[in-house]
Amino acid sequence: MSSNDRGAPPEEHREVGALESARRGPLVEILYFDGCPNHHTAIALVERVSRELGFAPDVRLVNVPDDETAARVRFLGSPTIRVGGVDVDPRSEERSDYALSCRLFQTEAGIVGQPDERWVREALLREVGAAG
Repeated sequence: MSSNDRGAPPEEHREVGALESARRGPLVEILYFDGCPNHHTAIALVERVSRELGFAPDVRLVNVPDDETAARVRFLGSPTIRVGGVDVDPRSEERSDYALSCRLFQTEAGIVGQPDERWVREALLREVGAAG
């Protein structure tokens, strides 16, 4: 069943890699704000890693419209990827600079505009292992 069959617009809810043979995966939230394009590459990253792992996670795009909401949802910038409610960036717990901004990540490759692929993979595997 597609997102549109359920009445939810694809930008708000979609199942990634919804192949019949794929295992059901965890909830993945991608938080972003309008005006920062980095969430598009984050969506592609989650889709690719999920396919490689054989999961069909429940991916939800969450638009953060203002600073008040950013503080309430602990938004560290766009994109923020959470798997099972936990930010994939291992350093995120050390931060409290919640705001509408494009997020930068310190990775082995340097400072980049999306989380490290390894973080996403480990978060997906950890969450699926916790559910199983």
